[in-house]
Amino acid sequence: MADSIGDSLDRALESAFTRRPPRSAQAQMKYLVRQLKGTRAAAQALGISQRTVERYVKGQLKRPRRDLRDRMEREVRKRWQPQVRAKARKKAASTDGLIVSTRARFGFTAAPGTTDDARVRDITQALPPDFADRLFTARDQGATERQLQRIAAEGLARMYFRADNTRAHGLEVEFTDVEHIEIEL
Repeated sequence: MADSIGDSLDRALESAFTRRPPRSAQAQMKYLVRQLKGTRAAAQALGISQRTVERYVKGQLKRPRRDLRDRMEREVRKRWQPQVRAKARKKAASTDGLIVSTRARFGFTAAPGTTDDARVRDITQALPPDFADRLFTARDQGATERQLQRIAAEGLARMYFRADNTRAHGLEVEFTDVEHIEIEL
């Protein structure tokens, strides 16, 4: 399965964490119960019974099934160090921007008669803060993966193919078949 831009944005923010999230099932469950203010809310968030949550908190259950373990890790990471996450996002959206490394199919069209067939390219390119802000904002507003790809394609078109809009004016870039994408702050 191809990488998701949304997941890559989450991983980029997680790289700013100053402490590691809880690792054991008991510690993760205790953290979720504290964050969600109760065992019932934690059970609903994880799709399990309230009694199961209580057993993990007490340490009676220690090894969750793979799907529950993945849900617990995802829920903990989503809530872990929100202030650190917000600070990293603000810095990327105001001063630093993002670095996008991708292997995907790029095709582009320009003036009539000057088209290039799409081909797979490996590109690593820094995107300015305004594209970081657009990507994070779209992600927070529930944008689809296709919408996030369009924003990333605009940024790559501007910075990589048009050299920060100093050449190839009017060049439109298509960004499809993403094999790999990694975003760094």
